[in-house]
Amino acid sequence: MSPIRASSVFDETGKDITPRPLNQLEPGAMQTKQSKLFARHDASDGTFSDFLSTAYQTRSVSSAEPFTMSVLGSSFVSRASHSMTESVSDENEEPFAKLETLTSLSELDIEREEPIEEHMLDKPVDIYLTETESMCFLDIRGVCVSADSKEGQALKEENKLYTEFCKNKKGDDRYVERAMQMINPPSKCKQTQSDLITTEEKDCMATRWDIYDLTVGSSVAEEPGSNTDEEKPRIPDVSLTHLSKSSLQRTMSRDSATSTAYLASISSSQREMETSTGHMVFEPDPEKILHSERFQQSLKVMERMVLMNTNQHKLAAYRGLPILHEPEHMEEEAGVTEQDTLSPALELLWAFSCELTKGYRVSSMAWNKKCPNILAVGYGQFDHKSQKTGLVCVWSLKNLTWPERIFNCKTSVTSLDFSASNPSQLAVGMYDGTIAIYSMNSAEEALLCDSRDCANKHMAPVWQVRWVERIQSLSREDKRERLFSVSAEGRILEWFLHQGLDCTEIMRLKRIRNEEKKQSRKEKQLIFHWAVGLCFDFHHHDPNIYLVGTEDGYIHECSCSYTEQFLETYSKHLGPVYKVTWSPFCPDVFLSCSSDWTIQLWSKDHFAPLLTFTSIRKAVYDIIWSPRWATVFGVVNKDRVEIWDLGVSSLSPTLVTETIPGIEPTSLLFAMNTDCILIGDSEGRVSVYKLKNFSAGEGTE
Repeated sequence: MSPIRASSVFDETGKDITPRPLNQLEPGAMQTKQSKLFARHDASDGTFSDFLSTAYQTRSVSSAEPFTMSVLGSSFVSRASHSMTESVSDENEEPFAKLETLTSLSELDIEREEPIEEHMLDKPVDIYLTETESMCFLDIRGVCVSADSKEGQALKEENKLYTEFCKNKKGDDRYVERAMQMINPPSKCKQTQSDLITTEEKDCMATRWDIYDLTVGSSVAEEPGSNTDEEKPRIPDVSLTHLSKSSLQRTMSRDSATSTAYLASISSSQREMETSTGHMVFEPDPEKILHSERFQQSLKVMERMVLMNTNQHKLAAYRGLPILHEPEHMEEEAGVTEQDTLSPALELLWAFSCELTKGYRVSSMAWNKKCPNILAVGYGQFDHKSQKTGLVCVWSLKNLTWPERIFNCKTSVTSLDFSASNPSQLAVGMYDGTIAIYSMNSAEEALLCDSRDCANKHMAPVWQVRWVERIQSLSREDKRERLFSVSAEGRILEWFLHQGLDCTEIMRLKRIRNEEKKQSRKEKQLIFHWAVGLCFDFHHHDPNIYLVGTEDGYIHECSCSYTEQFLETYSKHLGPVYKVTWSPFCPDVFLSCSSDWTIQLWSKDHFAPLLTFTSIRKAVYDIIWSPRWATVFGVVNKDRVEIWDLGVSSLSPTLVTETIPGIEPTSLLFAMNTDCILIGDSEGRVSVYKLKNFSAGEGTE
């Protein structure tokens, strides 16, 4: 009787996917014939290892079986049953019947646990970790379409409908609001008792010798060949109270005798120690310590601390802070009564001056635009018969006695200005037409570049330099800072850094003939066709517009976009215009001063001055608006300084200060964010004054 052929199921690719039986055969049911695996082996002649190897081979052939087959258990015990006596002729049976036999064997096998012995614990166990198949639980793919396509328009409509649906959701009849109440479980308070925490206070003092022994001494002791039993002599410390190399030289020059004796005593003590002990290790040379950078920096910080403590009352008055008096001074000032007069006055706080600035004239001053504690002062001597080298000193409010930076120039300094985008850069204009840019970051390599190698440089004195932020694009967002200068040769240049300092000409000042005066034919020909530019100022809101004051008394309104002609010309002064400045509060109002004794207040839309101010019959050298009050400006005459307040009077200055005979004020500058002014004079001093009893805008005219 032929065996019954089982049905098989195959997929599209031809793979056998026939379901396998999962249930165990009941007792008495017909079992399929076993394969030759058990037919060739007998209970008498077969060993257990041979059986395992044969079972392993059979298992490898049937690797498609999804369930693990075990060759241990009851199947091995029942090898002597009647199924084991099948003949070898069964090898010619159908392959499917053999596969069924292996399946039935796997279902009837029961794993047997082998006893674990002690020597088996030391054997290595191989554990194989394999990656499971990736299982995807949720996959939402985004859809991106072009906004200009038909699908994009449809998607926009769907999003719009969904947004309106969310807005109208609360107004729907099916929308119901329900309130719920959260049940807060009752809290229970429990008290616990702990032991009292006792604290103790202990003080200790660590000298610098203890710190030295713990840090340096331990490392020296660990070095091979070092002798820890012998005490090493140490040289006493040397301390000074001056910050810079120049100040150190000044101190040593004043106290040369004391310092020489002190160093001599140190050298003698060294000789004694060398003679007494053969092998001695000394500290570094005192001269190296005195000139080291760390020691100079320590002296700099120490000097600042001492000076700020000494000048606390001056700095507090400068910043408008309360003054801290010493106890003995408070008793003396208790009996002093205040003056009954409350008229405006100037109170001298201090003066920036040193030995290097004596014999120079203060030509210009400029605050650092980012750090209001830094002041740059230019010095020069403008006598044609006795020309001197120029000097630039950068002062700090943290040190009122000596400048932080000192720059020596070949000729007199005429103007200077700090950069806003790079606060450490200082532009300096000189009497010989040179323009230089210095850096505040380093005292040794301070000069960044100059215009001496520029082919289109100025050939006459540069009377003013200014850093200006200009708009470079039509969007009015791209702003770059440029350096501008005006000189006595009648040219206005724009400077930029490109492998050095280079420039382009934006305006050449032409002379304007006065047609009212009758001139002969010989006098009509001008000897010099270019006007001398003395000053300029750029508009605060439109940096492309600027004003230029000339030696002929004219004020020209120019534009950086038009380099061939003036936009407007204002003519009222009868002498050279020394200064022109826009108001920081009113964008269309500007002031000008001249050697014709007058100060003119102009409006951009009027060609005649709105107001004319005259106090004395002397030339006006400098004029500046107050950065705090819109109606206040300062004036420098030949021998006095005036403070005008248009809110009080337009006929006479509110405050007048006479200078010492023989000393002329040369420049004026208002302090930033304080009620103080700075006045430079012909002796190289920059005096800082406090405005007392000054209330801008109060009173009637």
